[in-house]
Amino acid sequence: MPWSNQSGGGGGWQGGGGNRGPWGQGPRGGGNGQQPPDLEELLRRGQDKFRNLLPGGADWGGRSILLAIGAIILLWLASGFYRVEPDEQGVVLRFGKFTTATQPGLNYHLPYPIETVLTPRVTSVNRVDVGFVATAPGRAVANRDINEESLMLTGDENIVDIDFTVFWVIKDPTSFLFSTQNPEAAVKAVAESAMREIVGKTPIQSALTEGRAAIEQATQKLMQETLDSYGTGVLIRQVQMQKVDPPAAVIDAFRDVQAARADLERSRNEAEAYANDIIPRARGEAEQMIQQSEAYRQEVVARSQGEAARFTSVYNEYTRAKDVTAQRIYLETMEQVLKDMNKIVIDDKAAGGVMPYLPLPELQRRPNGGNGAGQ
Repeated sequence: MPWSNQSGGGGGWQGGGGNRGPWGQGPRGGGNGQQPPDLEELLRRGQDKFRNLLPGGADWGGRSILLAIGAIILLWLASGFYRVEPDEQGVVLRFGKFTTATQPGLNYHLPYPIETVLTPRVTSVNRVDVGFVATAPGRAVANRDINEESLMLTGDENIVDIDFTVFWVIKDPTSFLFSTQNPEAAVKAVAESAMREIVGKTPIQSALTEGRAAIEQATQKLMQETLDSYGTGVLIRQVQMQKVDPPAAVIDAFRDVQAARADLERSRNEAEAYANDIIPRARGEAEQMIQQSEAYRQEVVARSQGEAARFTSVYNEYTRAKDVTAQRIYLETMEQVLKDMNKIVIDDKAAGGVMPYLPLPELQRRPNGGNGAGQ
């Protein structure tokens, strides 16, 4: 060995006062000086122990060792097979850098540590609650509010307590895994910020009643734009508002105000219903009166025109035969005047101008007129 015991002379290890070993120890040779480790002996002992561990002990030669090493290499290469589930997508990394994306099924990558694979769930819907902490399903404990997240300022400078939930999925696994350190925390922070911005532009009355759907849609759109600008690889499926109330300190007074507004709306609806009933009816009656007046006007005008035409025709006949026409007019006038009266016509030329008068109408009005006349 190169560092076997050296004796005397200049060929030995010389220290300051005499012969020393290569490790700066005391004089080599006899005595109690420590000897350096024999590397060849250590290597030989290690080979012997390795042979004893192999089946057959020392009977295995170099060929058997090569076979064992080959089997280990095959097992190492076989460790590169992996399975991607239907709701997952494989992301292959080569020395930590993205290489390719794989689809569901059996796939292969170079064994570790050359390549590794991540399999995020890309179809499962994730949930983020803002403003409250949801309890486990089936438990009677109510959700715990987080006022620091739920209290927001509306567009008309009122405070409203809003709890909402965001549902999201992974749309780009590469961006989701490597562009953001904590994607779930980013989604929650963006959700709270977007909701505060939208509510800050909305009056409290709209936020509490019919404006909830518009707020949800506007928040979803703003969240998606913000997350896309960050490159998070997240797709927002839905924003669902769980609770929208005034702060707990003023909720009773606010409910009284809401009840008064509901009464006002009910009275307004009743008034509109009465107006919708009476106004068409009045318009119909007015139209009926107008039509009746128009009909009466046309009737009077037509009658007047007829009488005028009749008078003209009578006048024309009178001018042709005055005596006949005058007598006819006289008789018709008397007939019209005396039509409802009992009357007797006497011919002044008969019997010297006198005609016996028999009161026949009086006899007709008496009961049993014939018997009374004979008595």
